[in-house]
Amino acid sequence: MMSAADGGAAALLTAGLVTGSEVMYEDDMTDNTIPDIQKITKKNNILPLWGNTQSMNLNALVLENIIQCTYYKNYLSETTGFQQLTEEIYYNVKHLEPWERGTRKTQGMTGMCGGVRGVGAGGVVSTAFCLLYKLFTTRLTRKQLVSMINNRDSPYIRGIGFMYIRFCQPPTDLWAWMEPYLDDDEQIDPRSGGGDIMTMSQVVKMMLTKLDWYGTLFPRIPVPIQKDIEQKFRDRIREELVRADRDRERERRRTKSRSPVRERERDRERERDRDRERERDRERERDRDRDRDRDRRRDTRVESKSEKSSLASSNTLTGGRVRKHGGHHYKCHHHLRHHHCRKHKTKCPSKAKREHEQHDRRPS
Repeated sequence: MMSAADGGAAALLTAGLVTGSEVMYEDDMTDNTIPDIQKITKKNNILPLWGNTQSMNLNALVLENIIQCTYYKNYLSETTGFQQLTEEIYYNVKHLEPWERGTRKTQGMTGMCGGVRGVGAGGVVSTAFCLLYKLFTTRLTRKQLVSMINNRDSPYIRGIGFMYIRFCQPPTDLWAWMEPYLDDDEQIDPRSGGGDIMTMSQVVKMMLTKLDWYGTLFPRIPVPIQKDIEQKFRDRIREELVRADRDRERERRRTKSRSPVRERERDRERERDRDRERERDRERERDRDRDRDRDRRRDTRVESKSEKSSLASSNTLTGGRVRKHGGHHYKCHHHLRHHHCRKHKTKCPSKAKREHEQHDRRPS
């Protein structure tokens, strides 16, 4: 499906270039790839204007600062070509606010100006609004406006194109101009100094539903038209939900309609995989059992050798005498009670004491 930007680009190609202000040939009115409002003919190439044809419906303070701005008076007054103005946007516009960051004075406002949005001591008006008003004074054609909102070089060229539509195009045409871009995911940061990145679809939706635009005001949309736009948004959301439900239902039917033979084959394959996994588990368990048995036999052999060597050494120390009960080598009562003591393992101290006493009793 062709996007609105592609459709607009196609509109420019099929409309041809102009010589002066004359359109060489026209769009095919039956072409559904181009939004109707972007189709260019000899009769509709001149855009209508809505509201004040001198001020572009701008806030009076913003307009006054634009006219008094040195950039507007000394540079833009000599720039009249559409291509030059779009290049100026490409190289110099970095945001879409009416004032440059940190230059607006709002402190100490009293009287009728106090607390009123869009009214206050002005600061340095932005390059974006100077160029926007300059484009208004040149009276953009439909083809030029279409080229701006479909521009692929700079999101700010597109943003100023949408601002031009919002400020001076008839409210009845706003939905037709902006609806094709409600799914546009190109990113732009309208805030002076950055920090408010959004998609072009969010910018378009903000222009259709809100009056405030970063410290200034858009022209008010008549209430019946505003209600119609809100209803169209609700219808659009409802259609998206219906489309999502339809896609889920189609996927569910596709799943059900799969071949039974293939499903059985998949089941058999899954069962074989489970059998192989169980066999691998059993084999690993048998390997672990063999390892444990081998370790147990090795430990038993080591303990047996240790006991034999200990018994042999004990027999040597005790003259080979053994107790009546059990296979332990002979030990006296004291020795059995103090078997844990290392110094008693080789010679019993009680026995040594008795021998020493007997030796002392012998006549000299």
